[in-house]
Amino acid sequence: MLIRSWIVVIALAQATQPNILLFLVDDLGWQDTSVPFHTEVTPLNERYNTPNWQRLADNGTKFTNAYAAGPVCTPSRTSLLTGQSPARSHITYWTLYKGQDTSKKHPTLTPPKWDLDALQPGELTLPSLLQDAGYHTMHVGKAHLGAVDSPGGDPKNLGFDVNIAGHGAGGPGSFYGKHRFMATRGKMDFENHQIWDVPGLEKYHDQEIFLSEALAIEACYEIEQAVETGKPFFLHFAPYAVHAPLMPNPKYIGKYKNIDKREAAYATMIESADAALGSVLEQLEKLGIADNTIVIFTSDNGGLSAHARGGKAHTHNAPLRSGKGSAYEGGIRVPLIVQGLDKIASVSDANVITHDLFPTILQYAGIDVPEDHVIDGIALEDVQSDRVIGWHQPHQWGASGPGIEPFTAIRQGKWKLIFFHADERYELYNLETDIGETKSVIPHFPLIFKKMRSTLLNWAINREAQPSILTETGEPVIWHE
Repeated sequence: MLIRSWIVVIALAQATQPNILLFLVDDLGWQDTSVPFHTEVTPLNERYNTPNWQRLADNGTKFTNAYAAGPVCTPSRTSLLTGQSPARSHITYWTLYKGQDTSKKHPTLTPPKWDLDALQPGELTLPSLLQDAGYHTMHVGKAHLGAVDSPGGDPKNLGFDVNIAGHGAGGPGSFYGKHRFMATRGKMDFENHQIWDVPGLEKYHDQEIFLSEALAIEACYEIEQAVETGKPFFLHFAPYAVHAPLMPNPKYIGKYKNIDKREAAYATMIESADAALGSVLEQLEKLGIADNTIVIFTSDNGGLSAHARGGKAHTHNAPLRSGKGSAYEGGIRVPLIVQGLDKIASVSDANVITHDLFPTILQYAGIDVPEDHVIDGIALEDVQSDRVIGWHQPHQWGASGPGIEPFTAIRQGKWKLIFFHADERYELYNLETDIGETKSVIPHFPLIFKKMRSTLLNWAINREAQPSILTETGEPVIWHE
């Protein structure tokens, strides 16, 4: 069924270039939907209300082993637009100001020289390739693709014809129009502008409107404008939700009275993001273009769990371990649903990762990957069961918790190997029997460990991954064979 689904999608795409809607939610965990991605429905699935994401699953392919390219935002977001692993691009951490290293200080390690400003004009990107092929390209919402005060901070310099509300910062000042989406939200000090203030939404200032709703209105308008051009369109719709600050949407808060207030706020943010996609799907139907529009839904990293949430830290992605910023599954495993033109429901357990969407989207549009552009992504229909995917974050994230430290990791089949840089520690897990990564099995599977260690070394070397630096000696951490 799955193979037939992809064949139909590609055949239709070759006949006429389809519209492509990419809905990229921020910090949305694997369990942060009413759509079950695990083998069974979990309490978190039962808590959240996401009928529009369920609608996609009912008419598309649900990927149960999908991963973000990194455990924080910028590396994943840029990998989607370049097709390259962060290990290869050296965009291994989140950006803010031009030339600024945002890494938290580590007791014994220093980050390598990474690409502090992230994507910049002149670099080959997915929207630029689509643009060259006749697509009208639009960005709505969070960008966080290049440093704030650099040209790459503006998505229009990276291949987008339209940019609504996107800039170089990674979170909103506020989700409320009455706060003008500014970071001074509680003080209502509208003269004190900060880097987190969401740009370009002045028409919604001082209104009782939630940010996700305002962005949905803008997305619907831009779709209508795109249809009038007569061109196929690519819409990169990336709501700032569910990134902090956790702020409740009054429209939905009444449904969540019996849980922790912070968790209730989080649940309303999830429902708001789902409703935003629902508005766009309705617009596609209204304009008569739904049958020629491919819809992709995913997240840029695992769900936040180390801070800001209610209840016990590091448990909000259960049965996965830890959350955003971590090498463990809670930090990198994400929802992914692809609704093709055929609208056939199916489930795939293939190991896939963010940068696979680069060649996949080009394939939908009938565009070849340029021969001189090296990519790590594989079109979803071509993924084999033995493929290796990997992660490389030689940085200390701002929070602390399980697996939140500089690391390199790979997954092949059911096996996952993590190399923690600080103490050169390896951990091996069988994710089929221990999805929660509760106990490393290196002593029980020495041959598997040896093979996976060699594979990790080759993966890192082939991508010229830069290891952490030992602060005391100035020497790089050694990849051990």
